[in-house]
Amino acid sequence: MRCTLAMGVAECKTLDMQRIWIIAGFLCAVGLLSAAVWTYGYRQALSQLSEKAEADLELAADRLSTQMQVYQEVAALMADHPALQALGAGAQQQAARKVLLDVADKTAAVNVIYLDTDGQALAAAQPVAQLDMSEHPAFERAMQGALGSAHGVEHESGDRIYSYAAPAFGDSGQIKGALMVLADVQDVEQTWRGSTDAVFFVDADGVVFISNRSDLLLWHRAQGQQGLMSPAGENVEFASSRVAGHEVWKLNWGRYLPRRALHLTLDLPVIAMTAEMLVDVAPARRLAGLQAAAVAAICFAFGALLFLASERRRTLADANTVLESRVAQRTRALTAANSALRREVAEREEAEAALKQAQAELVQAGKLSALGKMSAGISHELNQPLMAIQQFADNGSAFLERGKEKKTGENLSRISDMAARMARIIKNLRAFARNESEPMGRVDLVEVLNTAAELTESRLRDEGVELSWEPPNSAVYAWGGEVRLVQVFVNLINNGADAMADRAARKISITLTEGQPIRVSVRDTGPGIEDPDRVFEPFYTTKTVGSSEGMGLGLSISYGLVQSFGGDIRGANTDDGAEFTVELEPFSEDKAA
Repeated sequence: MRCTLAMGVAECKTLDMQRIWIIAGFLCAVGLLSAAVWTYGYRQALSQLSEKAEADLELAADRLSTQMQVYQEVAALMADHPALQALGAGAQQQAARKVLLDVADKTAAVNVIYLDTDGQALAAAQPVAQLDMSEHPAFERAMQGALGSAHGVEHESGDRIYSYAAPAFGDSGQIKGALMVLADVQDVEQTWRGSTDAVFFVDADGVVFISNRSDLLLWHRAQGQQGLMSPAGENVEFASSRVAGHEVWKLNWGRYLPRRALHLTLDLPVIAMTAEMLVDVAPARRLAGLQAAAVAAICFAFGALLFLASERRRTLADANTVLESRVAQRTRALTAANSALRREVAEREEAEAALKQAQAELVQAGKLSALGKMSAGISHELNQPLMAIQQFADNGSAFLERGKEKKTGENLSRISDMAARMARIIKNLRAFARNESEPMGRVDLVEVLNTAAELTESRLRDEGVELSWEPPNSAVYAWGGEVRLVQVFVNLINNGADAMADRAARKISITLTEGQPIRVSVRDTGPGIEDPDRVFEPFYTTKTVGSSEGMGLGLSISYGLVQSFGGDIRGANTDDGAEFTVELEPFSEDKAA
């Protein structure tokens, strides 16, 4: 009600106070509702930000682990190189240094050093200031027969170095030395430095050893603390809080780092570090603020409309009843305005739901992409046995329809053998991933070549490739591993088939020659080898990089497998194609004992 001439001063003051209290109560309600919306929106935005940040952190960690694993694999693959095994003096040292320098140039390693069992450098890609590395943690681990790793900062240059050391074994299994690969962490950082979010990797001592923010390098975390301290030991502004299960840091560590950040961690036992990420929560706070402001604006709009409506209705009530029709019209206008506002609110909610759905689909797409990459390697190893199982199953069905139960049983037995062979392949894949291998022993090369021919028979038949292989009447025993040797010859046959894809005459010939050593030659009628000296190098391929045809690792892995059996493999061009020769040691009971 409004104050009128008929009311006293006290009544008017009472009405004014009631109006003030109503307005104050409305403002408090709007403030509480806006705060609740802001809190809810902030929590939701943090959850979405956390999901994306976790994926980004895993991606950064996988990228670093993969880059560092390259140096680890280089150390493991090159430790038993013939040029290093034959180290002595003079030309041998020059040949070894040439090999190490070539490896360092191709892998961007700071240095590659071959050490004897006393830790003395016998050969190195670059000059070594410290010839005695007997007390180096990575070398000590290598002398125990395992792959060693260590990291630290060089006192002279200030470079952050990550080291890998792999033992080199002699013919009788004793450790003859170690190959150490030194990688400059700064070179690794160049590939992802400057990304939007701050990522840093903390070692077991709490020191920030790797980061895409140079301001954080060599900062350290004291025992039992969450925050970091500068290299000078000065305490910096830091506070930690938990918001909806998420850890939020408040800090002032430089203009390239956020003031408020979502903190995520991920353990990386492979490189003995913990990956941590700081994600700016300012976008989440802005989004929550916009939501709260939108709700407050809507509430104020409603309040203003209601206030105006009430004032108008009071005016109309005090006026003549003749104006009732106008009041009804005004009420209908207000109802339409309210409906429009409700529709706007619904549209905003639908837009927010669509945004959340799109973000969820992006996260799911990232997961499916990662699964696809992981499944590609396994399918490459199991594709051939699966094709053989399918062929035997089709043959068995045909024989069963014809009443040839014996032939059907033979096909079922072959399917069982293929399943067992797939289990062995999976065992070898797991062992390779863990730097393990099955024991070596007596292997029938005739059976190995028969199996390789059987696994590739379907593909060769479909592509019109003639396979010439006449197995001898008796077994030929060599020293090695059956499954891995099958994989070597399958790789050689498939490489030959790939090389002859555009040839009219396609023929692969396999010959087995007994002797000391035993020789197996795989010859094709393709275009030959473009660069025979580099054909066994990792990632060397004439196929399209990144295509489904390969990445250039097949021959490199085959080379490593044959070398692990004490044999040798080489490739050369012939008059009408290319020839790969595998040399293996004959099996003897004395050597097995």
